[in-house]
Amino acid sequence: MLLYVEYFLAKAGIVLSDEEGQGLIEYVLIAALISIAAIAAIRIVGPAVSDQFDTVGTALTTP
Repeated sequence: MLLYVEYFLAKAGIVLSDEEGQGLIEYVLIAALISIAAIAAIRIVGPAVSDQFDTVGTALTTP
Protein backbone atom coordinates (compact mmCIF):
# COMPACT_ATOMS: atom_id res chain seq x y z
CA MET A 1 0.00 0.00 0.00
CA LEU A 2 2.80 2.43 0.92
CA LEU A 3 4.51 1.75 -2.39
CA TYR A 4 1.42 2.90 -4.27
CA VAL A 5 1.24 6.09 -2.23
CA GLU A 6 4.91 6.85 -2.88
CA TYR A 7 4.43 6.08 -6.58
CA PHE A 8 1.51 8.49 -6.96
CA LEU A 9 3.24 11.18 -4.92
CA ALA A 10 6.35 10.82 -7.11
CA LYS A 11 4.20 11.14 -10.23
CA ALA A 12 2.71 14.32 -8.78
CA GLY A 13 6.22 15.69 -8.13
CA ILE A 14 6.08 15.39 -4.35
CA VAL A 15 9.18 13.89 -2.80
CA LEU A 16 8.89 12.45 0.71
CA SER A 17 12.60 12.35 1.54
CA ASP A 18 13.71 15.97 1.49
CA GLU A 19 17.35 16.34 2.62
CA GLU A 20 17.75 20.14 2.64
CA GLY A 21 17.91 20.35 6.44
CA GLN A 22 20.66 17.76 6.63
CA GLY A 23 23.43 20.32 5.97
CA LEU A 24 22.15 22.58 8.74
CA ILE A 25 22.15 19.72 11.22
CA GLU A 26 25.73 18.85 10.28
CA TYR A 27 26.84 22.46 10.83
CA VAL A 28 25.11 22.53 14.22
CA LEU A 29 26.84 19.30 15.26
CA ILE A 30 30.24 20.64 14.18
CA ALA A 31 29.64 23.89 16.10
CA ALA A 32 28.61 21.92 19.19
CA LEU A 33 31.73 19.74 19.04
CA ILE A 34 33.98 22.80 18.62
CA SER A 35 32.26 24.45 21.60
CA ILE A 36 32.75 21.38 23.77
CA ALA A 37 36.42 21.19 22.79
CA ALA A 38 36.94 24.89 23.54
CA ILE A 39 35.28 24.61 26.94
CA ALA A 40 37.40 21.56 27.79
CA ALA A 41 40.61 23.33 26.72
CA ILE A 42 39.76 26.41 28.78
CA ARG A 43 39.00 24.29 31.84
CA ILE A 44 42.31 22.43 31.49
CA VAL A 45 44.56 25.40 30.67
CA GLY A 46 42.65 28.06 32.63
CA PRO A 47 44.15 27.54 36.09
CA ALA A 48 47.72 27.56 34.74
CA VAL A 49 47.10 30.81 32.86
CA SER A 50 45.50 32.35 35.93
CA ASP A 51 48.53 31.41 38.03
CA GLN A 52 50.82 33.03 35.49
CA PHE A 53 48.79 36.25 35.56
CA ASP A 54 48.94 36.25 39.36
CA THR A 55 52.73 35.79 39.26
CA VAL A 56 53.17 38.63 36.77
CA GLY A 57 50.78 40.87 38.72
CA THR A 58 52.64 40.21 41.96
CA ALA A 59 56.01 40.86 40.31
CA LEU A 60 54.77 44.18 38.91
CA THR A 61 53.30 45.44 42.18
CA THR A 62 56.15 44.55 44.55
CA PRO A 63 58.85 47.23 44.86
